[in-house]
Amino acid sequence: SMIVSKNKLAFFQQFIKPGDVAIDIGGNVGDTALPMMLAAGSEGLVFALEPNPELFKVLSANSKLNLDKGKLIPLPFAATEEDGEFFYNSSEATFNNGGISKEKTNKHGKYELDNKIQGVNLDKYLRKNYKDELSKLSCIKVDTEGYDKQILMSLKSIIEEFKPTVLFEVFKRLTKSEREELFDLFDQHGYDVYYFDDFDISKKSQKLERGDMSNWRHFEAYAVHQD
Repeated sequence: SMIVSKNKLAFFQQFIKPGDVAIDIGGNVGDTALPMMLAAGSEGLVFALEPNPELFKVLSANSKLNLDKGKLIPLPFAATEEDGEFFYNSSEATFNNGGISKEKTNKHGKYELDNKIQGVNLDKYLRKNYKDELSKLSCIKVDTEGYDKQILMSLKSIIEEFKPTVLFEVFKRLTKSEREELFDLFDQHGYDVYYFDDFDISKKSQKLERGDMSNWRHFEAYAVHQD
């Protein structure tokens, strides 16, 4: 079974209470989906999206290990604006980190999966298949190598309606205006945005203003609704 650090679990327990629903976009092998699931408990539910077929196999196996402690539903697709098929490239032969693209040659590196991966508009998918569960949505984590902004924009109506806490990455290649756009997306929906360091509850989070979005080249942030 995967070892879940107490620190990471405590971090997610700030935002996910027993019985809640949470979403992990960029699930990898389940290293954040599992602490999210433990925080949500046996009455809760976590969706973990992982389009890379090799990583998905491990995620699926991990989702079956702790059935008494919670419920993890692995979904074998990427969150995209439009439903479709995409190339998946990585700078690593292990495909541990990578990204999707409509184009065969892209910025994500020279290693390419043989088969295209599926992309799904998550808003439509969840509203169609899990309408009741969405009302209990308390947390979304996005970590997709620089696609976070597009994904968050495609989830705007879910963010507006259900006001979940959102954890995301401010990717090193984002421009100043892209960073500010991310800040504005949350700011205009009544959220505060915080810088945080590595899912560690002992390290203090820092509330950000719009101008702070370029203070670090690459960092993790979360947005909490003011209600």
